[in-house]
Amino acid sequence: MNTPGTPNRAIATTVLMFAAFMDLLDVTIVNVALPAIRSDLDASPAHLEWVLGGYTLTFAVLLITGGRLGDIFGRQRIFVLGVAGFTLASLAACLSGNGETLVAARIVQGGFAALMVPQLLSTVQVMYAPKERANVFGIVGAVSGTAAAVGPLLGGWLITSDAFGVGWRSIFLINIPVGIVLIVLALKYVPNTVSEWATRLDLPGVVLATAGAFLLVFPLIEGREQGWPAWIWGMLAASVVVLAAFVANQRRTERLTQSSLLPMHLFGNRGFAAGLVTQAAFSAAMAGFILTLVIYVQSGLDFSAIHAGLVLLPFSLGAFVGVGVSAPFGLKLGKVIPFTGAISQAAGIWWVGQVVSSKGADFGGWDATPPMLLAGIGLGLLVVPLIDIALSTVSTDDAGAASGTYSTFQQLGSALGIAIIGAVFFHVVGDRFTEAGLRDGVEHAAWWATGGYLLSAVATLFLPDRNAVQRHAEEQAALLEAV
Repeated sequence: MNTPGTPNRAIATTVLMFAAFMDLLDVTIVNVALPAIRSDLDASPAHLEWVLGGYTLTFAVLLITGGRLGDIFGRQRIFVLGVAGFTLASLAACLSGNGETLVAARIVQGGFAALMVPQLLSTVQVMYAPKERANVFGIVGAVSGTAAAVGPLLGGWLITSDAFGVGWRSIFLINIPVGIVLIVLALKYVPNTVSEWATRLDLPGVVLATAGAFLLVFPLIEGREQGWPAWIWGMLAASVVVLAAFVANQRRTERLTQSSLLPMHLFGNRGFAAGLVTQAAFSAAMAGFILTLVIYVQSGLDFSAIHAGLVLLPFSLGAFVGVGVSAPFGLKLGKVIPFTGAISQAAGIWWVGQVVSSKGADFGGWDATPPMLLAGIGLGLLVVPLIDIALSTVSTDDAGAASGTYSTFQQLGSALGIAIIGAVFFHVVGDRFTEAGLRDGVEHAAWWATGGYLLSAVATLFLPDRNAVQRHAEEQAALLEAV
């Protein structure tokens, strides 16, 4: 067991962070490649949605299980397994000859990412004393923001310049040498720590969660292309039954073994539940709208991939500004900061929709800069203080499970947003893959995304008040001083 002060922990942390960076990069980098994938593989709209949504869905469903596997079998061992699987899945994606193969590779890639990513925070908690972790977690946040900014630009550059002579496949090709290096360094420097407390795998919970999520998301993505037959509606109805069985299973498992995937007793906590709704709603709105905007500017306006990445850049830069504001004021002012962030995102995305509508075929990359910057600032205001505010009425013993649940709902929200807003977009577009048809789709998508952000804003009103947040901050400060 490693303890604070372990030699080479900086190297180990860097390796783990770079793997998390690779995961986040892979999520954002694919956006700008979708039109090229569609053209090269003759991929359907459903294939494009699955390329994004399939990854996030499997990542969400298996995220908590990945953390538990690391606790039981050793975090280094599971991390290496995750990186190896992620790398091989990247190779399969690179070699894909049709949409179905690419979708399958992305689903597998998301599953192995769920083994890889959770080991970062778990290992940091072992290697660093509590008073040292704040700085490390700050760096993790900066890495996340950097990945969001770099992803679209790197993907755009790789595709536009045809860096390795393989077109869009280069976005997956670069994962292979990086993955090999990470495996070698992890075997040498990352400690194979395990949990001090006995934990169990909730396999029935994993099966029910996976089946329920699939039965919900599959019809939303495939329904339009299939003509909404009876069996699609049957799957949606079955998803309700299976997800209800999952909830019952989780309640029973938590009562008997305390090893459920989700901390069900916390769902009765209003602040915790409000935070989940806030997280899922804004994640859905963001993921769904970015999908549609990228397809519009590339397929409708013939923007290059790197030009499309530059359209998204103000959003990422705005997020850095929002983080700079929310970091010092978020906990002092309480839920007013995430509320302002959600409203800013709603206003920014609505504004983008209006700009696209008014400019039409004359839309240029700079036209979206002010509204995208506003939306990005809103993201920074919302995402930084949200978890701390939502967890201010959750006991310290439940903090780890609650944080993991937030990450899960974020990924599930993204998958649902891609499915729902993508379905609206492609329904409006139909067979009109022209500038006018795609523009109509983006306008409708903007309204749906704005609605998602407004739902997120309403949910923030039910977060714990400022007094509860400040008490929580004082308790955390006292704990840090005591170590």
